[in-house]
Amino acid sequence: MDSHLHKRYDNEFVGSILQKYVSKELSVQQVLDILQIKRSRFFVLVHKFVNDPNKFSITCKRKSSGRISAELETIICRELQKEKELIEDQEIPIRNYNYSYIRDQI
Repeated sequence: MDSHLHKRYDNEFVGSILQKYVSKELSVQQVLDILQIKRSRFFVLVHKFVNDPNKFSITCKRKSSGRISAELETIICRELQKEKELIEDQEIPIRNYNYSYIRDQI
């Protein structure tokens, strides 16, 4: 159960297994063993499958790309550079970066 379902199986295979469950050819435990998923994930998949079998998909739908904009990256680098200069200044007793402060500034 350590890898994602969509990386192990395709939509057709999972759909056929769920169809066999819906038509009572397979038990819940058999499906859990075949797909190597937990009960909560299984019931979410069954719900999606029963609601619209033709549009059923196990692929991930990410809400964002997980990347930050170039403008935001520039701001972060600028703020980190300011902190680096403060840390390297022997006159000021600062020993590490304050990431919380930078996050709050953004």
